[in-house]
Amino acid sequence: MGSDDELAERLRDGDEKALRTAYDRHGSAVLYLAQRMLGNRADAEDVTQVTFVAAWAGRDTFDPQRGTMLGWLLGIARRKAVDRLRSAARDERVTETVRAQLAPPDDKETPERVVDRLVVADELGRLPDEQRRTLELAFFDDLTHPQIAAVTGLPLGTVKSHIRRGMAVLRRRWEVDGAASGSRSAGPSRAL
Repeated sequence: MGSDDELAERLRDGDEKALRTAYDRHGSAVLYLAQRMLGNRADAEDVTQVTFVAAWAGRDTFDPQRGTMLGWLLGIARRKAVDRLRSAARDERVTETVRAQLAPPDDKETPERVVDRLVVADELGRLPDEQRRTLELAFFDDLTHPQIAAVTGLPLGTVKSHIRRGMAVLRRRWEVDGAASGSRSAGPSRAL
């Protein structure tokens, strides 16, 4: 395939080979941008894949009059990387809150903290076994995602998905039960 204009036309027409050519031509630049933004090769590879899936789904939106195909793809990649960073920040806030709630009791044990720990423990008990196990390894054993994958034998992407979905369930439960009880009225955990 010749120019990016011809490539864009074939992509807009639904030619899957054009998508492959776009990936071959611009995938390394997308990966480079994602890795610079995220600082993590595995996440950058995920963002690169999501970028090309989004490009395929939104191929009708590319207009060669407004910019190059590379510029369009890098714009998509940038938005996807920012989404990943925001999601990671939300997950980190939830993680810190859950860790704080599951920490051994201290001298300042309040009824609200007891209720918070019970809510988290109850919700963990409701998760599917594999999902609960990945969260327990992350929180109680303080393992990284690759370490959890090695311990459980699950693919890294599955581990990340289990943790992300489990955290989303805990976040929803926390927002419903935790916010209603008023137990999180002060401090950094309020950001949930």
